[in-house]
Amino acid sequence: MDITNYVHSNRERALQIGDYATYRSQLSRQVLSVRKRLGRTTPKNAKFTPKSPVTAEDIASSHDFVNLLLLTAERAWAHAMYMKAAHTQNNASQRMTGSTRSHIVSRLCKASKNARQLATLLQDQSTTGATDLDVLEAHAYANALSGTEHFEKHAGTKRAAEAAAQKEKWEQCLEYLSAARVSYAVLLGVTKREVFKEILAGTIDPSIRYVAYQAHVQRTIPIPQVARQLFPDDDEDLMKSVQKVDPDALSDKATSASKAGSVENIPNTIAWRSRTANIVDGSIGQALASLSTAEARLASFLSSAEDSVSSQEKAAAYDDVIIASQDAADATHLAIEDLTKERAEEGDPRMQDLRVTSLAVNYDVVAWRVGRNRMLIGDQDGVDFQPVKQRMSTKEKKSGKDVSAREEGNGKKLARLRDRVKLYDEIILSIDSIKDLRGAVRDSAFIEELDAKRAYFQALRCLNIARSHTLLSSPKNALALLAKASSLASKPLSSPSEDSPPDSAPLKLDIAPSDAKTLHTSLLALVTQHRGLVELHNFEENAALAAKKNLTSAAPIIECLNEYPAAGVDLKNLVDWPPKLRPVPVKPLFFDTAWNYVQYPGQKRKAVPAEKGGMETEDGEEQKPAKKGWFGFGR
Repeated sequence: MDITNYVHSNRERALQIGDYATYRSQLSRQVLSVRKRLGRTTPKNAKFTPKSPVTAEDIASSHDFVNLLLLTAERAWAHAMYMKAAHTQNNASQRMTGSTRSHIVSRLCKASKNARQLATLLQDQSTTGATDLDVLEAHAYANALSGTEHFEKHAGTKRAAEAAAQKEKWEQCLEYLSAARVSYAVLLGVTKREVFKEILAGTIDPSIRYVAYQAHVQRTIPIPQVARQLFPDDDEDLMKSVQKVDPDALSDKATSASKAGSVENIPNTIAWRSRTANIVDGSIGQALASLSTAEARLASFLSSAEDSVSSQEKAAAYDDVIIASQDAADATHLAIEDLTKERAEEGDPRMQDLRVTSLAVNYDVVAWRVGRNRMLIGDQDGVDFQPVKQRMSTKEKKSGKDVSAREEGNGKKLARLRDRVKLYDEIILSIDSIKDLRGAVRDSAFIEELDAKRAYFQALRCLNIARSHTLLSSPKNALALLAKASSLASKPLSSPSEDSPPDSAPLKLDIAPSDAKTLHTSLLALVTQHRGLVELHNFEENAALAAKKNLTSAAPIIECLNEYPAAGVDLKNLVDWPPKLRPVPVKPLFFDTAWNYVQYPGQKRKAVPAEKGGMETEDGEEQKPAKKGWFGFGR
């Protein structure tokens, strides 16, 4: 018996193609079809005889009796909703008359009676064979219809000035809705099905918030806590059904809420930069408490994650935090709408606190999304580009040799770079969306920080595009992109953010100064490297042009090592062989012949030329002539 899904799916299918009148006509045909199968119709031209009520034995024999009660209740509910929608469409400016409202309430009363009958019959589990979840779903459905009945009964009346009278009038409605809220929350916590979450968020929670407002319940109390405090403890059957599914659901009546949103230490204030705002709505505090719990789980998972955990798995852990932060943003938006409907001015302190809260929680939503994308990019936000490790094949060739691992091809590298660029684009768009938030543009320092963070990710984007141009052998394009990235990377260094994230914290939008400095240093080195590559590329182009115009020299390679061989190395013209005799330039020799004839200061003896080819000194002794030859001139 899937009661909730059966009812919810029928409503969705019918309302997608029509209105409540269409849904009611479909239910009438289905009720007739089920009655025919069960033999509970009156034959044609026969006198009507009232049928016996459905019993537990009937449900044990066929589950069509469950469908019959559900369809009957849904038909009465659809009839009531059709009358309400028709009045809203035709007479929106007029109040609903007493007869019309009485007719709507009578239809809802019939629907709740059929649903209550089903819940009572399923309580006999030994006979019907119903599970604990089936019984709890039936009670939740019956209480939701009863709450809708009392809601419509008092919705047209004026709000009493006395809080006690107003609370007494709406108390029964609030009890039924609280019972339905606790039941559906327990079912959601056990089954994790989205249908229960949709019912809570779309129908039950808004109704409880409106009825709590009418009953003068403080808005700062979260909806789960309101539902738990007003849960009808005197309903023993419902108490047993809830405790069978979840024994801890009703423990600690003062503070505990249902497991769909149970969080301790709900905050009362929220800080945004240098300003602190009060949390004026309990649902916002509940959502922020859930967000803090999700953040703690994420931090513990990332700190305990091993190196074998992939970046995709780490990024998937961000989903719960993003969902919790989005819930906080939605709760803030609903609170602002409620105050707007109450015609609260912008100068109202509650509205001012909500504006600050809205800016803070919406910034967190964007920050967590950016953090998830940064986790997908990899370490250091993609400054490095390491090749992916290839798996070693265990297969062997026919020759018996192992198959060697292949290097990652350029196609896969380009694909990875393309995925990175897409993530950078999403990050930049997310940062731009923050500027559209109300109140963000007025903070000039905040906008300057956002521009610096945007420049940081723009620099990373240019860097990774430059790597793709390098793989495609386009060094000039790569150098231009790297020069642009280098100029962008200097902005985060000149205008750092006020709060630097700790090293152990999960990645968000905040950029650590060390990351910005690492990016700038890497870009400077890459710019220098690619300038050299561009020069080599220019040498190659010039050499190729010279070879094409036959301007190249016929000298051997050893004599023109300073030139780049664009057409390739001619291995037959490395050196001249056999070597030829030719002058070799050396340092010149200077012969100081004047030394033999000029007497220089400090010279002790004077050389006098002899008549017979010798040298005679002052003492009259004849000196033998020096030997001739290289460097043989004497001094």
